[in-house]
Amino acid sequence: MIRKAEHVALVVVDMDRSISFYTEMFGYQVRARGENAVREMAFLLHPNQPGFEIELIRDLASGSEYSTQSVVNHLAFTVDNIEEAMAYYGERGIIFTTEEPKRAIDGGRTIFFHGPDQELLQFVEPAGK
Repeated sequence: MIRKAEHVALVVVDMDRSISFYTEMFGYQVRARGENAVREMAFLLHPNQPGFEIELIRDLASGSEYSTQSVVNHLAFTVDNIEEAMAYYGERGIIFTTEEPKRAIDGGRTIFFHGPDQELLQFVEPAGK
């Protein structure tokens, strides 16, 4: 039986750049980092949600590419106020894909942007805010 979502894995090109982005921009912390013969990995956790992690993967050897295994469309982060989040992160260099948030089908509001390897990221302000 499923208890919770464990982590999401993102394939990255430059591990140091991606770790810096998620730690400096969003406050994630590196829980573990290492490599084997075919890939380098890092697990990042956020103090506000220690039960869910972001796994960063960088292929080191050809023929072992995780990037050909599956597709994750985007990773979403909950924010309390989407306009405040847009202003705060916009000042730090985040470029959003639209100028205004979109209304989600559940009444919340969302906006997309990209991470350092063009991974699609999203802020979500839940309905009722």
